[in-house]
Amino acid sequence: MDRYALLSREQVARLPNFWDVAAFLLVLGVFVLMSYGSRGMTTPLSAPEATGVSLDYQYLPYYGLRTTLRMFAAICVSLVFTLTYATLAAKSRRAEMALIPILDVLQSVPILGFLSFTVTFFLRLFPGSTLGAECAAIFVIFTSQAWNMAFSFYQSLRGVPRDLEEVAANFGLTPWQKFWQLETPFAMPGLIWNMMMSMSGGWFFVVASEAILVGDVNIRLPGIGSYLALAIDERRIDCVAAAVVAVALIILAYDQLLFRPIVAFADKFRVELTASQTPAESWVRDLFLRTRWLRNATTPLARLLARIALLQMRLPGTRSVARENNPYAERALDFAWYLILGSAICAAAALIIEFLRTSIDFAEVLRVAQLTFYTFLRVSALIALTTLIWVPIGVWIGLRPRVAEKVQPLAQFLAAFPANVLFPVAVIGILRFHLNPNIWLSVLIVFGTQWYIAFNVIAGASAFPNDLREAAQNFRVRGWDWWKRVILPAVFPYYVTGAITASGGSWNASIVAEYVKWGNDRVSAEGVGAYIAQATEVGDYPKIVLGVAAMSIVVILVNRLFWRRLSVFAESRLRLL
Repeated sequence: MDRYALLSREQVARLPNFWDVAAFLLVLGVFVLMSYGSRGMTTPLSAPEATGVSLDYQYLPYYGLRTTLRMFAAICVSLVFTLTYATLAAKSRRAEMALIPILDVLQSVPILGFLSFTVTFFLRLFPGSTLGAECAAIFVIFTSQAWNMAFSFYQSLRGVPRDLEEVAANFGLTPWQKFWQLETPFAMPGLIWNMMMSMSGGWFFVVASEAILVGDVNIRLPGIGSYLALAIDERRIDCVAAAVVAVALIILAYDQLLFRPIVAFADKFRVELTASQTPAESWVRDLFLRTRWLRNATTPLARLLARIALLQMRLPGTRSVARENNPYAERALDFAWYLILGSAICAAAALIIEFLRTSIDFAEVLRVAQLTFYTFLRVSALIALTTLIWVPIGVWIGLRPRVAEKVQPLAQFLAAFPANVLFPVAVIGILRFHLNPNIWLSVLIVFGTQWYIAFNVIAGASAFPNDLREAAQNFRVRGWDWWKRVILPAVFPYYVTGAITASGGSWNASIVAEYVKWGNDRVSAEGVGAYIAQATEVGDYPKIVLGVAAMSIVVILVNRLFWRRLSVFAESRLRLL
């Protein structure tokens, strides 16, 4: 008699099947790779394998693994930062007064600015160990990922439809329950697309994070970035091409294993009354859905998380809490808060002025102001150009899930394409044909600009409710009226979020794009990005501070006077419902 005939249907369902074996091998393989790649992160800094980089092709898989682990460590920290920082800014009026301007400042500070002043701290935190340099590299990658995600989540929390807010209030949800049951699911599609953008944006600065060169500090951590930096120094165009192929394969791997399943999972969080006709698909997601043991093993954890999300926790100080009955107490608290913020700003300004006063003269300040204006013109022109190109393309892709599914890995690769790969072409072309570097080096900034706008517009179009699309079709809204009255208002809040981060990303990219090297040949454009890059190379800290301060001031002013006003307009006039 068949032994399965003696078992109940529930017992048979608990037995392992082919999909259990495949999923187990996949998960075990990932853990083995993580263990293998993390072994070199704690070796002594003086060990040859700790900072040694070879251009031999056989080391590329290992270097790719080390870089990928740093990227995922940074994205995990960025996600925790987003869920806490952006939520506090969106929920607390007083916290928003400080946190959003601080986020503007952090976004405007260039990557090399963070690296210049944090690498020594991390090296002293773990003296004699590679872990200090690893933490510095992860922190630099974190600064290229976190701000974009935080802005996206903040805007999504502020744009929750009013009718859903009323439903949550009628059900008596506490702020904790509302956050996990309504606000986070609503923000999920935009957050996921911005996570992909942040992951790809980290690749753009991977050379600066792994090949640490600040004054007398010269550390090359094993990774794709340091491999690419060494290939550029030694004029090995074949190694540059090999690094590009390795990056493409890595992006394809984590797209299939991580982001594609997450996108398919987030499809359930779309705000619409009718189901999408073309749901997102993922073979990894289907694989885990067909398993038995893994599903049974993860069920207790899922139930525990669900219970935590439904806890009756009441968080004070949120926007959903009613105003205090005493307006005088509110004004007193506001005055005290403004006083604290003003004192902190004055103290920081005095500290910066005192640091610059002894080594920077007024003529240098005027020169940096002029260079900052040149970079401002360059960045503004490129953002306008990329807006005209990527808004219609992003809408077209986002409204077609099948197309978005196929374009996603290609878009991630193009977004992650390191600008350093184009240095040989840029330097050789400019020197050979006597081209103007102020014009032709500007093209490199596009790689740090366009993808923030493209990914956010795609996310906005992907989140557009299917029932509203059907309503527009039924009312025969077509042509320019459809663009003006339907889709552009729907994606505008997402576009503003992308444009804000694109502005900061463009200023960061100017440091890489305005000062390029190919071996001993150097080409620079007039701009504050080249100024900061050259000051960082020689370890001139007063000039680094001056350049970073000038860049930060301009970015903050542009955000406050232009982009934030558009954000308020989108929040007040163009909410979904």
